[in-house]
Amino acid sequence: MKTKIGLLFIVSSISFSPVRAQVGEPYIHDPSTLAECEGKYYTFGTGGGGLISADGWSWHGGADRPGGGAAPDVLKIGDRYLCIYGATGGGLGGGHSGRILTMWNKTLDPKSPDFKWTTAVEVCASDGMEDQDAIDPGLLLDPTTGRLWASYGTYFGTIRLIELDPKTGFRVSGNKEKDIAIDCEATDLIFRNGWYYLLGTHGTCCDGVNSTYNIVVGRAKSVQGPYIDNVGRDMYHGGGKMVVAAGDRKTGAGHFGRTIIDEGVEVMSFHWEADFDMSGRSTLAVRPLLWKNDWPVAGERFKEGTYEIESERRGYSLELAVDFVRMNVARQGWFNRNQAQQEPPKPIAVQTLDEVKGKWPEGNIALRCGDYMFRPHQHWKVTPVDKAGGYLSNPYFKITIDGTDRALAATAEKELTTVPAFTGGDEQLWRIEQLTDGTFRIMPKAIPGMPGTNTRYCIYSAGDSTPTLAPYDFKSDNSKWNFRKP
Repeated sequence: MKTKIGLLFIVSSISFSPVRAQVGEPYIHDPSTLAECEGKYYTFGTGGGGLISADGWSWHGGADRPGGGAAPDVLKIGDRYLCIYGATGGGLGGGHSGRILTMWNKTLDPKSPDFKWTTAVEVCASDGMEDQDAIDPGLLLDPTTGRLWASYGTYFGTIRLIELDPKTGFRVSGNKEKDIAIDCEATDLIFRNGWYYLLGTHGTCCDGVNSTYNIVVGRAKSVQGPYIDNVGRDMYHGGGKMVVAAGDRKTGAGHFGRTIIDEGVEVMSFHWEADFDMSGRSTLAVRPLLWKNDWPVAGERFKEGTYEIESERRGYSLELAVDFVRMNVARQGWFNRNQAQQEPPKPIAVQTLDEVKGKWPEGNIALRCGDYMFRPHQHWKVTPVDKAGGYLSNPYFKITIDGTDRALAATAEKELTTVPAFTGGDEQLWRIEQLTDGTFRIMPKAIPGMPGTNTRYCIYSAGDSTPTLAPYDFKSDNSKWNFRKP
């Protein structure tokens, strides 16, 4: 963030549709990486305060961070939470004379008796005269060494790297800052698969619907760089591969954060400078995080629609276990050349629901997988369910045969069935998450007879034609599905 902004923590009376990116009051600027504490998610923003969510989908104000300033980041280290933030700089009452501070808390829950931030300590500063601006910090605890790093800086000069003590949050004694990038701000560092990644926010900030913010990345084999993009450009010379830009009537993607939910299930958090469907306000975004050739890419928010649900295992389609109804269309073979010359080709209408639904049983109907044939028993309508809650990146969905209310459901035997009508039961609500390889896992919110929310069992191909529920395994294509437009 480079210029002074008006804070956007405003409670709205607008009624939100569940197809929006997040629901509730997700108004925030410069959000920290999502942090989980005692079953809830937290993110902090510029100006103090921040958002809390019980499920990762509906967000509301209430997070408490003293010190004001700009662009915090939060990281859990052991059983404590370290917060780092810019006290001034970026035009926030101090020009480019900035200070970055750290502080600790045992909990992020402001209602907990253990909630108390320690006195903030300065770890670096800029004097307003040098080519650097001490603001917009991001944290990385290196999983390979246990060392703690912070990157910071804006377009006004360089992005710098310093080392902190993971036990105290203080600057490591004798540490010398290192310049690692230019032409970006609001950076974050992550580590994956032997690579260090520097995510930076490029473009213009704090101008509402005219903001051009977007998130770019470079990678290195050392945390100290050099950070090189996909075509060999060093981020110290302005390089950066695009990760996420404007889209879906939202513009100004900035302040990246990575959250790992499960093996192969990751999301990225950031803000939109302006959401065109929310009066142009700055809002929190949570999107699937994909990895392609060891480069991070933003996945798409899953949207309602009618789909063929296809198994990654074999490519067969999820379908009702009903008798195959042949189409009454005469075969047009290549062998009848005279007919082919006399009659021009014409489209054949696909089989309709009305032609076959009377032949289906009236009660529960089981599931199987089979060759996709454009048939009604293979077309699934996926619809978000209002007021059913959600998870990081999406609301819960109902999955019904298109044109009917026949709903996919989990059974107490950890099998799949379809019930004649959707009732809203938790066993009929589905969590659809895009995995890091671009495929999807599909999980029932609950399994009858099992306590709590299900986070283990997914739709699983036990055989080429046998779908069931089984523990999720990212290493197996049995756990993975694709959604195709019919």
